Amino acid sequence: MKYIFVTGGVVSSLGKGILTSSLGAILRARGYKVTAIKIDPYVNVDAGTMRPYEHGEVFVTGDGAETDLDIGHYERFLDIDLSRGNNLTTGQVYLSVIQKERRGEYLSQTVQVIPHITDEIKDRIRRVAKEQEADIAVVEVGGTVGDIESLPFLEAIRQFQFDEEDGDVMYIHLTLLPYLPTSEEFKTKPTQHSVSALRGLGIQADAVVLRSDKMVPEDVRKKVALFTNVRPSEVFSSPTVQFLYEMPLVLEEQGIGRVVEKKLGLEPIQPNLSFWQNAVRKLKHPSGEVTVAFVGKYVKMPDAYLSILEGFRHAGIANDARVNVKWVNAEEVTDLEKAAEALHGVDGVLVGPGFGIRGIEGKILCARYARENGIPYFGICLGLQVAVIEFARNVLGLEGANSTEFDPYTPHPVIDLMPEQLEVEGLGGTMRLGNWPMRIHPETTLHRLYGKDLAYERHRHRYEVNPAYVQKLIEGGLTVSAVTPGMHGRGEGLVEAIELPDHPFFIGLQSHPELASRPMRVSPPFGGFVAAALERHRQFKILAERPNPNAPRLA
Repeated sequence: MKYIFVTGGVVSSLGKGILTSSLGAILRARGYKVTAIKIDPYVNVDAGTMRPYEHGEVFVTGDGAETDLDIGHYERFLDIDLSRGNNLTTGQVYLSVIQKERRGEYLSQTVQVIPHITDEIKDRIRRVAKEQEADIAVVEVGGTVGDIESLPFLEAIRQFQFDEEDGDVMYIHLTLLPYLPTSEEFKTKPTQHSVSALRGLGIQADAVVLRSDKMVPEDVRKKVALFTNVRPSEVFSSPTVQFLYEMPLVLEEQGIGRVVEKKLGLEPIQPNLSFWQNAVRKLKHPSGEVTVAFVGKYVKMPDAYLSILEGFRHAGIANDARVNVKWVNAEEVTDLEKAAEALHGVDGVLVGPGFGIRGIEGKILCARYARENGIPYFGICLGLQVAVIEFARNVLGLEGANSTEFDPYTPHPVIDLMPEQLEVEGLGGTMRLGNWPMRIHPETTLHRLYGKDLAYERHRHRYEVNPAYVQKLIEGGLTVSAVTPGMHGRGEGLVEAIELPDHPFFIGLQSHPELASRPMRVSPPFGGFVAAALERHRQFKILAERPNPNAPRLA
């Protein structure tokens, strides 16, 4: 087993997750089996109860873990399914050690940070790498060098260099390299201090990656090398790129793959990066273009919907089109006129996931406008529930229809809690989480998109379409295109997907298909939604270019 540890300095949110993902992609392109592990120093057990504005989206793995959004980057770049073990937090480590102490597993020992906490960290890293049968594990340590909460993890990864054989461990340090436009120079002092602090903890970086808005010139890289005890060839630039999927190409071109091969004693292999080259080419020079409205309440924090935005990019690659996003704040849509104004000129409407009542009526209005005006509509999780509420109110005439999440006293609870959720106390990890099957009904748009009768998608929700109203919805013209097979002793299970048969594209899924979408294999509903938006865009373009027969003719 080989280990690469990625640390960060100066400031957080520099892009350690993208660096880790890109390293994994570069190694995968050489034929190695790679896994990636994210260490989060926060005391929360997982990311499930954190505010999206503070921490970005919660990424759900197939086995139902609520994890950091970087796990999503890893899955997309490496094209693998990760598990709950790939996201390691302070809360998990200390909870496990305390439980072991209470069970008497440490006998009469005094339980301490070293060795008990650090041993737990090392054991978890090794266990995940072994379970996933990886050749190389790339481990990202969240936060920055010097953070008090990161110290146990940095001590644990320091010990790896002595626990493992020579040539099996590598350290890569990512730092900020500020550029001062007034003096037109890069400032290397923050990097020097950061690497020095890392050395003070017993870790000598084998390579340094400099995060900057533009490529770092050779003379600056030589200066950084001089002060950080690495060769100039081991100093790399991580510039701001237009698309994240450029990073494997940018880093490989600078030779980072060769440095990793040399440090870990790997056989030199020419990587096959043709997919990334083609993907970037399509993203930069697409043959088509569409604009979709994203209706949500966290529109000022795009990272809250990161996987959906990446799903759009994947659909853009698959359809050779640029997908522009028009952000619509659901709270500002207070009537149909405002909905028409917000959705003017868009080629598709997506209502995304969320919790709580804020912005719900605006989402319902946008779903109604899309339904009544033939605009392609895609509802994800809450987006499906919103579409069902709107249909019940305005097609079935069920006045006051709602979800009990938003109105516990609604006369028509078309969306309600699952029976097993009624007695749940607390929030963390109590939802329907992870991969669940959905049986797709034939002769539906969804079946055409997936091309199979049974599919698995990841979930993160508590509320469902109320089974008591399903038949009424069907009789009113709504198609239930997928159900969970055999749930709760019923032949027909919980509603997984709905669609409208006489609409260009109107689909809602209770699951989160964006979580399994990859640049190399787009999620089927995302691909179908963007294809429908493209068709609408083409039709309107043809209409706009068609001559008006009533226009006055020139003599």
